[in-house]
Amino acid sequence: MKHLLYLRKYFWKYRWRLLLGVLFVGLANIFRVLQPQTIRKALDSVVERIQYYHQTGGIAAHPEALDELSGQIARFGLTVIGLAAMMGLFMFFMRQTIIVVSRLIEYDMRKELFAHYTRLDLAFFRRHSTGDLMSRISEDVSKVRMFLGPAVLYGIDLSFLFVLTISSMLRVSVSLTLWSLLPLPLLSLSIYWVSSIINRRSEHIQQKLGELTSIAQEVYSGIRVVKGYAREEEMGQHFAQQCENYRLKTLALTRVDAFFYPLMVLMIGASTIITVYVGGLYAVRGDITAGNIAEFVIYINMLTWPVTAIGWIASLTQQAAASQKRINEILNTEPAVKDPPQVSTLVRAREGGRLVKRGHIVFEKVGFVYPESGIRVLKDLSFEVLPGQKVAIVGRTGTGKTTIADLLVRMYDPTEGRILLDGVDLRHYPLAELRRRIGYVPQDVFLFSDTVLGNIAFGHPNLRRQEAEKFAQYAAVHQDIIGLPNGYDTLVGERGVTLSGGQKQRVSIARAFAKQPEILLLDDCLSAVDTHTESRILGYMNEVLTDKTAIVITHRIYGMLDFDQIFVLEGGRIAEQGVHEELLAKRGYYAELFEQQMTASDAAH
Repeated sequence: MKHLLYLRKYFWKYRWRLLLGVLFVGLANIFRVLQPQTIRKALDSVVERIQYYHQTGGIAAHPEALDELSGQIARFGLTVIGLAAMMGLFMFFMRQTIIVVSRLIEYDMRKELFAHYTRLDLAFFRRHSTGDLMSRISEDVSKVRMFLGPAVLYGIDLSFLFVLTISSMLRVSVSLTLWSLLPLPLLSLSIYWVSSIINRRSEHIQQKLGELTSIAQEVYSGIRVVKGYAREEEMGQHFAQQCENYRLKTLALTRVDAFFYPLMVLMIGASTIITVYVGGLYAVRGDITAGNIAEFVIYINMLTWPVTAIGWIASLTQQAAASQKRINEILNTEPAVKDPPQVSTLVRAREGGRLVKRGHIVFEKVGFVYPESGIRVLKDLSFEVLPGQKVAIVGRTGTGKTTIADLLVRMYDPTEGRILLDGVDLRHYPLAELRRRIGYVPQDVFLFSDTVLGNIAFGHPNLRRQEAEKFAQYAAVHQDIIGLPNGYDTLVGERGVTLSGGQKQRVSIARAFAKQPEILLLDDCLSAVDTHTESRILGYMNEVLTDKTAIVITHRIYGMLDFDQIFVLEGGRIAEQGVHEELLAKRGYYAELFEQQMTASDAAH
């Protein structure tokens, strides 16, 4: 139960609704317990009248007997029906309170978990698969809701019914009550034993479900690769093997669950037999009446469902505890990159409009080691980008170019050194303030399941269509968009599957342009466009973004004649620096790469 203690804040939030629900549960059980007492009174009354008739000449001597007995039974019958109706009414109210509260808490938990996902750093998402994260926010939260709703409801109902029923039984006969409840200690021990098994197996099942979801998500996302390599059958077999493993684990849990119900029925049956036998002996001695035996039998059978539900409640609770443990693992994970505890006075001045936003970037002896792999990517990296400069960063694969982009938008923080923006360490900026200033197009472009217009306006929700068209023209994608079936209102689908790679890149660039940032950061996002289109996009940067800082990370260098600075990255450091002509004159790596690409371009033509 320790993992479920996290839910206390939700219980406190909805405490008045829950208390009202508890009141309705109590009232429903009061009317339920009154029914056996009414039946006992009816039976004793009828037996008493019949005995009276036999003692005074028999029923034949009393022509009014039939009417009296019929009227008496009718009154008691109507009373029982009335009590049942009141019980049903309050049961309706208790479900409308407690079950509704469980749905509200489910809603709150999903919101909280989703919000926490969005606060976590990039390293977290590289450590966890998408399928597992989806499983926690869907399946695990649903398991917890089953505890919050049915398990809590029937747990409270069970408690009330036990207290009211057993107290009513004790008032009739303490010894008969003890005899009737004799099997309960054995029942409690068996529940404890089986519940511990359920807890272990439930946790394994939830983990396996997360793995299944991850496998399915990977296949769906990479369906082009799967089909391209004709691996449908192999992937299907792999998924089937994992499903079989999940099936076996689920069946093992089901077998344990199935053990509960027969055990409960056996215990209740034993209690009924004991009640009838011992109660019969007491009735012969005159200690209790026949009506009391009937009352006890009804009480014991009334306990059948609650006692049987103990196993079900225990199962739900154990499954919820296993799921809540998985949820708590996420909620207890603190992001490595987060807002500073105290915002720099310079940043506060900026927010008040007293500090000019320039886009001056300085890397001071920056080193970085990826936390998830331990690989060092940057070593003692230092360079400066002046306000309004257009800068290119080139280098071989794996030299840390994308890492520079990730550090600038604080997906990670440097392991050593610091990065300054307008003289302020990036770690002193609130994350939202920093990222609002940067228009970032990552290497792996992503489009949402929305219209083209919606994707372009993602960073500027109030963007008008005319403005979106203008920025699409700057990104050299306007003609492609108007050629789509519904133009800017075309749904591009998940990950933009209806667009080509180059179109997706250019829509992503238009999205960054539409944000109108102080700093534009393009991470190798021109790889799928031709040189003419690349020149048009870079021309927009030179003409319109004259006062904005722009950093272009790329492998291609033959379109870089107009860059203010070019940084050549090698081994996590700046190996060469200068403008195009200067770097060619050095006859180093840049010149070598330039000659290779020009040769390849000439061969292609």
